[in-house]
Amino acid sequence: MKLDLLNFEFFSPWFLLLFVALIPLLVRDISSKKIEGIKLPTTQNMTENRGIVFILSFLKFTKYVILLALIIAMARPRTFTISQNTDDTKGIDIMLSIDVSLSMLARDLEPDRLTALQNIAKKFVENRPVDRIGLVTYSGEAFTKVPLTSDHAVLLEELDNLNPLELQPGTAIGEGLSVAATHLRHSKAKSKIIILMTDGVNTIENAMPAQVGAQLAKSNDIKVYSIGIGTNGYALMPTHTDIFGDLVFNEVEVKIDEPVLREIAQTTGGKYFRATSNDRLSEIYAEIDQLEKSELLNAKLYNYEEYFRLFLWIALATLLLDALLRWVLFKFLN
Repeated sequence: MKLDLLNFEFFSPWFLLLFVALIPLLVRDISSKKIEGIKLPTTQNMTENRGIVFILSFLKFTKYVILLALIIAMARPRTFTISQNTDDTKGIDIMLSIDVSLSMLARDLEPDRLTALQNIAKKFVENRPVDRIGLVTYSGEAFTKVPLTSDHAVLLEELDNLNPLELQPGTAIGEGLSVAATHLRHSKAKSKIIILMTDGVNTIENAMPAQVGAQLAKSNDIKVYSIGIGTNGYALMPTHTDIFGDLVFNEVEVKIDEPVLREIAQTTGGKYFRATSNDRLSEIYAEIDQLEKSELLNAKLYNYEEYFRLFLWIALATLLLDALLRWVLFKFLN
């Protein structure tokens, strides 16, 4: 039996005050060394029976063992563990669908679009500890990096490791939206949302149209908050690599398909945002956080392990031993 002292308590600790009433009696018996015996005219030619002396000494204190065990039992010692009780049907399931095309390395946000997005998205995740959150990344194709999970440590790690070079080049907004919507379609959560982020326009001709992805989301009661990332005008973007394989940045006009992003949001009952700076991107995530407040109650469940029965058994065993020793002593003396 393992006893966790950090999670140990008495349910009725006031019963422990009864110990005070036993102290004077215990002190009296400890200080009294004389053991009453049988009065005889003489003890000549008699030897001391140390076994009898031990039994008599033991019997002086059995009543205290019994009383102490009963008092502790009445105080109900116990240990407890704490678990979380959550109801996924009352929470919010969120899919982050993030554009990781090469243009996300543009430097119109500090230090670049992707890094700014990573930092702000991680804060958003950390502020929603009770919601299940997943991650889809897309460029010319889409991939589910993290399924819906309450293990946010895994999600934060994947957000740290976003790589613009891991998928096919290009931008397929519809693919990123439809993969996220497909993953959410069987969710039983109170609310299902997708935060769709992109910094460009659709460049893959045969990819899923964004409007089809929006209809898929709508038919499954999924709300989409779309975010266009990039300043107005021109920005330093990677355009090609040099002979050493390093990215070369040039001033390129920023093009974001805002009409499509607005249409996606309106179709699904969401909202479109434009992030032209780090501060604005942070404000957008804060606004979404306020718009989608979770009603999920993350209640604590206390699981108790009681020990009062142990002390009742100690009291009973001591009582039986006391009775047995008195019977043996009676038979011996007779």
